Amino acid sequence: MKLRYGIALVLVFCLFTGFHAPSYRMAKLKYNGGGDWYGDRTALPNLIKFCNENLKTNFQAEDEIVEAGSAEVFNYPFIFMTGHGNVIFSDTEARNLRKYLTGGGFLHIDDNYGLDQFIRPQMKKVFPELDFVELPVNHPIYHQKYDFPAGLPKIHEHDGTRAQGFGLIYKGRLVCFYTYECDLGNGWEDFGTYANDTQEARLKALKMGANLIQYVLTQ
Repeated sequence: MKLRYGIALVLVFCLFTGFHAPSYRMAKLKYNGGGDWYGDRTALPNLIKFCNENLKTNFQAEDEIVEAGSAEVFNYPFIFMTGHGNVIFSDTEARNLRKYLTGGGFLHIDDNYGLDQFIRPQMKKVFPELDFVELPVNHPIYHQKYDFPAGLPKIHEHDGTRAQGFGLIYKGRLVCFYTYECDLGNGWEDFGTYANDTQEARLKALKMGANLIQYVLTQ
């Protein structure tokens, strides 16, 4: 996915000059197994709007849907995955995701509560040789346009434990970022979607999301 490196140069230029980047797209991953891959319905459009306004990116306004085994995954620099339930990647889908990620793509997995027990063994199909590692608070993903000195912000309570950001690192490059006990995507949704929403938490979520996008497009 050599195009990603060209996008990185364009984004850097736009950040410093105010020009708009060429239009490109963001997608949500559709997977099998029965889990609600379609959750966080308003999340990506809101993140896109925030990034276009604050990073001067030029994502198309609406997100798209892409299947794990489709060749279409290679059209997106950033793919978002969420849900509560079961996930199953076939061998073909696992190979396709590996090809996408090792070729320059990026996958953000956001545990919407209950995904953890399912996604870890499925990502082992994609990268048998890798384990998720918790990213330290000084990792660049927390220090892009917006600074998060304490690391991943806590957006929803879930079990009340701290938010953790895990990564799969392939040949020195972060190819997958997994947000756990955080619910970052819920924080991107329309304000008032959840009973305990606050504008402060929502802004933190959007800023952290923008950091993900800037990191992906400039590495």
